[in-house]
Amino acid sequence: MKHILAAALVALSVVLGNAYTLEPIKYGDFSQWVTRDISESKLIGGKHKTVYAIGPTATVVGNKPYVNTGGSPWSTSNVYAKVSGIVKGSNTVSPFNRDGNMCACLESKMEEVKVLGLINMDVMVAGTIFLGRMFEPITSTKGPFSKMEMGVPYTKRPKALVFDYQVDMPAENIRTKSTGFSSKKTLQGRDNAEVYVLLQKRWEDSNGKLYAQRVGTGRERYSQSVGWTKGHVLPIHYGDITREPFYKPWMGLLAGEKAYYARNSKGKLVPVEEVGWAPADALPTHMLIMASSSCGEAFVGTEGLKLYIDNIALGF
Repeated sequence: MKHILAAALVALSVVLGNAYTLEPIKYGDFSQWVTRDISESKLIGGKHKTVYAIGPTATVVGNKPYVNTGGSPWSTSNVYAKVSGIVKGSNTVSPFNRDGNMCACLESKMEEVKVLGLINMDVMVAGTIFLGRMFEPITSTKGPFSKMEMGVPYTKRPKALVFDYQVDMPAENIRTKSTGFSSKKTLQGRDNAEVYVLLQKRWEDSNGKLYAQRVGTGRERYSQSVGWTKGHVLPIHYGDITREPFYKPWMGLLAGEKAYYARNSKGKLVPVEEVGWAPADALPTHMLIMASSSCGEAFVGTEGLKLYIDNIALGF
């Protein structure tokens, strides 16, 4: 069925006048999942929490740090956390059966940890998938980017990211900020779901710091509900796009607090500072792809916002 759908996507692109040769991303059809059984601490109820990962079909029982398996390039916001000795599982990305085909459902949720008289924590977590790796167990909510490696080696120049998707947007026009260590705050304005593909040319200096130029950019945000859409095309624009009519500030360079992390040659996770735009004909060294039910800062979101996504491929 997945192969038939991929052929249909190519046919559809021809009809639209945008003929792409599709290069599927491994496990990007979301037909296989790893099911993890996390035993939460007895202090918070001792429940068994099902946490999913994207990879070859398997079941993992026990509180074990997860490492990408089967050559899967995907990681998610689903994690095994151990904070102050308390074990908690968080799951905001799940398989969803749509008309007989599996896709990924990304949902913004409030994770609660409550122990009478001891702990009362609420954490807003967005459903997110990305190319890279999450390092478990998560021991705090501080510096969320420093716990994940973003991006994979990649040297081609695709024209677009092609995928199927749907957005279910709650009617309320509010967001919630909750980090677990301070009281919840209600913020005006609804969150957006988001999908992006970024191409970088990275290098390392003598001190092990990582830098990058932005080679290619494709980024979209969704502020309202969108019905199931097949073969959606997200164009990748090369070079400096800051003077283009479609440019938005959130498409800009990732530096400072916005910088994602990667491992340097010594295996240490350090920020990747984007310091400029590469020439329009440059070749990348790395690719970042992310899809999320949120587009804002960490631990801020609209509860119940869902992004469904399937059949992620690069178009040439």
